[in-house]
Amino acid sequence: MKITTSLENINSFGGLNFISSEFDQLELPKLITSSLGSRSLLTTYQYHDIIKNIWMILFSGGDCAEDIQTNLKSELSNVLNMKICSADTILRLQKELSLVKEIHLSKNNVENQFSNHPFLNKLNLSILLLTNQLEKGKSYDLDFDNQFIACEKYDAKKGYKKLRGYFPGIATIGKNIVYLENRNGNCNVKFKQEETLSNVYKMLQSNNISVKRSRMDCGSFTKAVIDVVQENSELFYIRAQRCSELNETIKAVKKWKKVTIGFKEFEVASVNYIPFNGNKTYRYVVSREANKNNQIDVFQGDNFIYRAIITNDNEMSDQEVVCFYNQRGGSEKIFDEMNNDFGWGNLPFSFLEENTVYMLITAMCRNFYLYFIEKIAHKIPFIEKNFRLKKFIFRFVVVPFKWIKKGGQKTLKLFTDKPYQLLI
Repeated sequence: MKITTSLENINSFGGLNFISSEFDQLELPKLITSSLGSRSLLTTYQYHDIIKNIWMILFSGGDCAEDIQTNLKSELSNVLNMKICSADTILRLQKELSLVKEIHLSKNNVENQFSNHPFLNKLNLSILLLTNQLEKGKSYDLDFDNQFIACEKYDAKKGYKKLRGYFPGIATIGKNIVYLENRNGNCNVKFKQEETLSNVYKMLQSNNISVKRSRMDCGSFTKAVIDVVQENSELFYIRAQRCSELNETIKAVKKWKKVTIGFKEFEVASVNYIPFNGNKTYRYVVSREANKNNQIDVFQGDNFIYRAIITNDNEMSDQEVVCFYNQRGGSEKIFDEMNNDFGWGNLPFSFLEENTVYMLITAMCRNFYLYFIEKIAHKIPFIEKNFRLKKFIFRFVVVPFKWIKKGGQKTLKLFTDKPYQLLI
């Protein structure tokens, strides 16, 4: 094997120039400044510089601020319209953006720490509207869930998984995160969830976005939450928690319909039931499947696994309700991508409120990524809109490049036979 070297100034991440150009053409710096405010004119960096640096680190395959100095500085310094910040500056300005966390005591005198950031949440929604991923005047389906993020941070508390970490509540529309409220790991998901959801609906409504259908798991099964959800969306579908009275109602069902849902055989039926010792009757769609172990259910006295969904939808069939509810499993993919592709699995700070800033900035990054990859997938044949970030980096971002100055103009020279010119 022979080796030869060259001193020619060629860099590795040519695809970042297209991402940087899109960032500027969308006028994101202007939008970020209008949302978060301007820093002093005497300072070198504005908040949009920090956000762009964080995004570029992720789009280069980095996973922490220190990568910009140890691995990426020489590469990013040649990217179009990039002001490279130091790792210290990136971290310091995120701390500067953080808001004081809230402390709430439960009835059992348990301390619950909440971290909300209305400014970054509104900025995130504004970017979704700017990129037409959401449109004013339209109605959407909303999912809400809490995701436990294990982390050994200074203020992290032990959660239900017996691990220390955080437990953010996340609202999504389709593939996009539209709202995030961070909580410490010991917080009960039901504690003040109705207030969190009220904030979500108010923010959407203030931007002329309505919610047609809301889906949530059993962590949202409380009267207070159902009242808020029903007030702010036309229809709702929430996994119900069973109780002795409901079990007796289900036992009385004589007619079950056999259906196939996702390659599995189920039996479904509907019952009417009044939850929470109230006076309002709701439809419960109940599904059951045979227990593979033939173990007898103590409450039902048979070998079936039962699940129930409370809803105010009286038009869908039982099978359609179950299928629609099961589609909320797509949120698990969102959490997987955030944890493994967009930095949530490697939070940079020691405190809840500071990590909230990072989580929202990286959630915006993923939303922007979904917009960008769908846009370019229509123009170039070697990119598909369902690529995970790592595959996108290998296929699009990693391409040798250099800038050539000639006749007062700069030309981007890419060392590849891939048709990047189709993007112009």
